[in-house]
Amino acid sequence: MQKHFEKRLRLNNQIREPQIQVIDADGKQLGIIPTYEALRIANERGLDLVEVGPSAKPPIAKIMDFGKYMYQKEKKEREARAGKSEAHEVKTVKIGFKTETHDMAMRAEQINKFLRKGHRVRVELTLRGREKQMAAIGRQKLENFIKTIAEPYAADEPLKSFPGGLGMLIRPEVKHTKNETQT
Repeated sequence: MQKHFEKRLRLNNQIREPQIQVIDADGKQLGIIPTYEALRIANERGLDLVEVGPSAKPPIAKIMDFGKYMYQKEKKEREARAGKSEAHEVKTVKIGFKTETHDMAMRAEQINKFLRKGHRVRVELTLRGREKQMAAIGRQKLENFIKTIAEPYAADEPLKSFPGGLGMLIRPEVKHTKNETQT
């Protein structure tokens, strides 16, 4: 199993180059100076010396608050992950060959709720054992179940069979405004 390692930034005494190009906390160039001198400047200001361009000749280091920098970076990553809309999430609702009408009504209401929230929904009818021999009856049962869904929807994937049974993918139907339909 291959592990993903993030390249870590070297900071303060981990920087081994004798001369480095230094950028101030304000973004001002301090020029190429000895590493020990850059460390002294960073310590006087109560900040860290972080190597941001290790491949450059000489390496580029910036004087900054490393803890604050890492916090901001993690915050941006969290926001990027949270920014991915839940509407792209696919919910799965499974019914069985022997599922009774009350349970089917509950599942249909659950699908309505998912569609209202903008989720795509995979509807599956699982067939086990000898039920697979009656796939035509299962297909009819699933088609009748799909007709009970009250929210407007569009089929992303048509009804098709898979090794475990039958299924289809639906999504909320896009509602057009008057301006879009007239143009």
